[in-house]
Order: sequence, then structure tokens, then C-alpha cells
Amino acid sequence: MTREAAPTRSPSPLLDWRVRFGLLALIWGFSFLFIKVGTDGVAPFQVTFGRLLFGTAVLVVALAVKRDRLPRGARTWGHLAVAAFLLNALPFSLFAYAELTIPSTLAGICNATTPLWGMVLSLVALSEDRPTRVRAAGLGIGFVGVLTVLGAWQGFSGIDVTGTALALLASFSYAVGWIYVRRTLSGTGSSHLSLATAQVGTATLQLALVTPFFTSLPDSVELLPLLAVVALGALGTGYAMLLQYGVVAEVGPTTASMVTYFIPVIATAAGVAFLDEHLAWNTPVGAAIVLLGAALTQTRTSRRTPTPTSTPPQSGTRTPSAPAAASSANSSNPRLPSSRLT
Repeated sequence: MTREAAPTRSPSPLLDWRVRFGLLALIWGFSFLFIKVGTDGVAPFQVTFGRLLFGTAVLVVALAVKRDRLPRGARTWGHLAVAAFLLNALPFSLFAYAELTIPSTLAGICNATTPLWGMVLSLVALSEDRPTRVRAAGLGIGFVGVLTVLGAWQGFSGIDVTGTALALLASFSYAVGWIYVRRTLSGTGSSHLSLATAQVGTATLQLALVTPFFTSLPDSVELLPLLAVVALGALGTGYAMLLQYGVVAEVGPTTASMVTYFIPVIATAAGVAFLDEHLAWNTPVGAAIVLLGAALTQTRTSRRTPTPTSTPPQSGTRTPSAPAAASSANSSNPRLPSSRLT
């Protein structure tokens, strides 16, 4: 690991990082409600396209204000195209289709399984990230939580299997995408904002090519679904990403990643309060078990190393690598070292 330069002092933000952290959790938690409301008025692919379009608009404005520029190089753009598919186009579309038949509360809880899928994939894909006993236990606990949410002892009665499978597949896509980004986009030299804008913009183009083949223009669009799509993109995909980068830069990725554990709680509360979704006892209990398992899978143990021959890198707040920030563009699934997100 190379020594990192001491961070330069930047102007103090207008809002304390705790306020921005809470706002980030709130926006991402409400994203599942926005998806549900959006799909009541337009097709799922159209919800996803609108989400990406408005998210890209916010990031492009931020890129212009920062006077930054998009990444260069065909190889980088090729990797960004794959990342855009795995972290934006595919999971966003899967969640939109899933919420046609499952409540937003269940979609939010399924989103929280991403660290569990990442743990499974790390067994075969990341040789440097082998699980400890605690993390392996977390994996088992997490999937027990999933079975609890789904009411496995009742034969999954009352749960739409297809919709739930789509939501879980979306979370799996996030995990695959993060591993891909971690391996391919490290050290590109581009800023986090530049990579994120390119990634989300590429995903928008992907949806623009696909959507006309599966949907047709609606005869009319009601105001509420339209506003939900605008909020989903401008807030949940664009502005939330900017918030996340600020929190990570100020307090580090470890603290920022804790936002993951608030998202299903907020998604559940929003679904029950505003959409009158039914909440059986096993949903919050199972969600708590899922979050416990996910937290355990993220634990790290310190490795005993020989006495270094040179001065070790100074400790302190670290900014995430470029691929970490690029994969945060989803957001729905806002987790770090890769975002989120939903």
C-alpha cells in the first residue's frame, strides 16, 4: 500500500456531516417508495430510464461546477459500460419490476442483502478477502434473516416469489458489480465525480436503447408518479451520491458505510406510513437479523505483520479509491467501499 498524501484542508461544509448522513439515509430509504409510486403510473423500464436521466443531469451540473472532465481512454469507458450495467441499469430495472408485485418494504430489505452476496462472491472471486469465522457466521445469520422475512416456515405464503427473486437478483448484481469495479477501475486517475457521472450517463444510454423495445409512450402521465421518478433520479441517484462523497471524504468510508443499516428501516417505515403496506411481525424481526448478519460480514480482523523497515503510512481519514466511488453511483444501494446502493 502506498503512502497517502496528507489531505488538504477544504472549506467547512454548510451542514454537519451527521446531518448529511441522516439526509442520505432518508433519501435512499425513500427511494423504494418512489419506485413504487413511479411504477403506478409508468412502465418499470421508463421509471429506470427517468431515474438515470435525472440523476445524470444532477451529476453533469456538479461536474461543470467543479470544472472537472469525463474520463479518457477506450479501456476505461469499456469497464465503465460494464459497471453501468451491473450497478445501475440492471439492478434499477430489476427493483422497478419487483415492486410491481412486492411491497416497497420487502424490496428495501432485499436490498440490505447485498453484503451477504458480496461475502459469498468473495469466497471465489477475491482471494485477498477470505472470510473469518465471524464473517462466515454473519453470512449464515443473514440468510436466516432472509428466510424469516419471507416466512419460510409458512411455505412463503403471501410472498410473490418472482418479485422477491428479482429484488434479490438486483442485490446480487450490486455485489458482482462492486467486485468488477474494484478489479478494473482502480488507479484510472479520474476523480470520483468524473467516474460516477460517466457511469450513470452510460447506464442512461443503455436504458435509452432498451426501453423502446419493451415499452411504448404512455397516453398520459399522472403528476404524482412523474414527481416520484424525478425525485428518485435527482435526489436518490444524483444528489445522494454527492452527499455520500462528501461524508466519505470527511469521516472516511467505514463510518459512511453505516448508512446501509438505516436504509431498510426507513424504507419499511415509509412503506407502512405512506403506502399502507402491511407489516407482519416476521418482517422487522427478519430485517434485524439480516442487518446483524450483514454487519458481521463486514468485520475485519487486524493482521499481524512483521516490523516494517520504513515508516508506516500515517493513520487518518482515507478517501475511497476511484472504483469505490464509481460503484457508489447506484445508489439504491449506497454501501461502501462501493455505495448502495439503491
